[in-house]
Amino acid sequence: MTGSESGLPQSSASSSSYGGPAVVERTEPIIPGPAWALGSLLGVPVPDLDAGDPLPLLWHWVYLLERPATVDLGPDGHPVRGTIPAPPGPGRRRMWAGGRVTHLSGLRSGAPATRRTSVVSSVDKQGRSGPMTLVTVRHQIAQDGKLALEEEQDILYRGAASPTPAVPATLTPSGQQTVPNSSAAGSSADAGWRVATPATLLFRFSALTYNGHRIHYDRDYARDVEGYPGLVVHGPLQAMLMAEAIRRQQPITPHGTRFSYRLVAPVFDHEGLVVLINRSDATSAAVRRHPEAAAGQELAGTSSPELSATVRSQNGHTTATGTYQPGM
Repeated sequence: MTGSESGLPQSSASSSSYGGPAVVERTEPIIPGPAWALGSLLGVPVPDLDAGDPLPLLWHWVYLLERPATVDLGPDGHPVRGTIPAPPGPGRRRMWAGGRVTHLSGLRSGAPATRRTSVVSSVDKQGRSGPMTLVTVRHQIAQDGKLALEEEQDILYRGAASPTPAVPATLTPSGQQTVPNSSAAGSSADAGWRVATPATLLFRFSALTYNGHRIHYDRDYARDVEGYPGLVVHGPLQAMLMAEAIRRQQPITPHGTRFSYRLVAPVFDHEGLVVLINRSDATSAAVRRHPEAAAGQELAGTSSPELSATVRSQNGHTTATGTYQPGM
């Protein structure tokens, strides 16, 4: 009996010359549990997985996870050995900078899936804060003999943090946001979806995605070692919130759907988030020129608009942007 047949995950890797494996493959069954957990965490509806509905956009991030041994973790909680990407040097700080996802058929519960991971490129840059390395990682996930989705993730490595701690943020007496975490979008497009980001949310998201990076749950480490004024809200969490806000706007079909996103500034647990969705300029212009035709196409299900997404802190600064391109 194979690992996939027994319900256990399987992993394999081939070596490379840059300090980590060249390719890592991981196979495991897609089961409903992680999806139900994510739906509860975000306060969003879960598809009818038993009826064969595919996982929503970006929900594959709670499946086929890398689970390194504790001995292979660095001081920041990230793996330093046997991983893709391998850190380009000791003490380098890792940040998720953005990515691109293409859904071809979507993942469905009840069958194993295999993720193949490799490094596409690694480029050294010079930034305002010093040397940086931008690594692009490609994931290809197949199920039932077909490529279900493909994505690229941009991972940025910066130099070691300054030992000078940041001034801690002022929190409410409870230590959490006072803005309620609503599971429904605002009353208008301009209002957006307001999401509180207390430490409990960040800790649970770290646990669900097996993310050991201490900046998301260890306040002393985030402040004293990496110089942040609070716990850092995950980049993937912000991308998921954009995808969920889009899912409320219109149905997302898995066939050829593309979603790209950039994480442009850090945001911290005491700030909270607002997620905003807008049609692209091109789509809005077409609707203004031909409103009847555009409305007829959408009602007939033959056309869906390209949408843009923005995440802002509740203080008003932009932290992430995204673009959704519907498939056929």
